[in-house]
Amino acid sequence: MSRARSQSRGGEPSQRLLRVGEAIRHALAEVLAREELRDPALSGVSVTVSEVKPSPDLRTANVFVLPLGGRDKGEVLQGLGRCAPFLRGQVAKRVRLKFTPELHFRLDDRFERADRITQLLNDDRVRADLEKKDE
Repeated sequence: MSRARSQSRGGEPSQRLLRVGEAIRHALAEVLAREELRDPALSGVSVTVSEVKPSPDLRTANVFVLPLGGRDKGEVLQGLGRCAPFLRGQVAKRVRLKFTPELHFRLDDRFERADRITQLLNDDRVRADLEKKDE
């Protein structure tokens, strides 16, 4: 397998990509916890960085975030986008990489999807269908 190939045969990220993503996540979480950002959309807002997925060439990274309480998601995302160059610089100081990836912030909707699935599974009609299959 060549060195340039950063994903395993199953399409899963390599261990290196996972380690880099986790290191970037920790660095961003540290910066966001210190509230070093001066953007008005981010003042007084706690942001959770749930995952960082670097591209195979490590030039870009999708950063999945969720504001605490889920409020003002759009404004927070725009604020993070405006602060992306500063955040990239902070990541460069904390994580030793040849190139620091360009950061693209995305909303993490996994929690909302999990809640929706739970609601569907708790629906009386779905529960009745599931009980029929068990019999």
